[in-house]
Amino acid sequence: MLDNPVMLATQAIRAAVIRLNAHPKDMPEVMDPAFPELLKALAAQGVAATGPVFSHFFKMTPELFEFEIGVPVAVDVQPTGRVEPGQLPEATVMQTIYYGPYEGLPAAWGQFDQLVEEEGYQKLDEFWEEYIYGPESSPDPATWRTRLNRLVNGQG
Repeated sequence: MLDNPVMLATQAIRAAVIRLNAHPKDMPEVMDPAFPELLKALAAQGVAATGPVFSHFFKMTPELFEFEIGVPVAVDVQPTGRVEPGQLPEATVMQTIYYGPYEGLPAAWGQFDQLVEEEGYQKLDEFWEEYIYGPESSPDPATWRTRLNRLVNGQG
């Protein structure tokens, strides 16, 4: 299930990130260990997260996803291992909330992108997901919430 999409201008958000590339079928094996690695590096530096973890996608082809996982922070992190400073962009986005398990995200994105186009906007390649309520909060996937952000241009 999706909330009604809204158009908004985001502000740049400082983050700690790990840049990744993966074949679509390898996403769980690539992403799953990266989140604990990121959070462990933050804890070692005494840096607290100021928002939910996210996945920020730059380019997706059938063979390769170019993306980063990250978390908002109040201060820049020191590069360590694969962890480096980054940010979510200042941008014009359509945004919605998806309710349900992570396995439903591809279908939710398809539905959301269709709504974006029906509103007269052109979706751009860049987008991000913010995991605002997930398995760390509840074992019931029906209660999970993911904020979807799609960069757009055009007039609605």
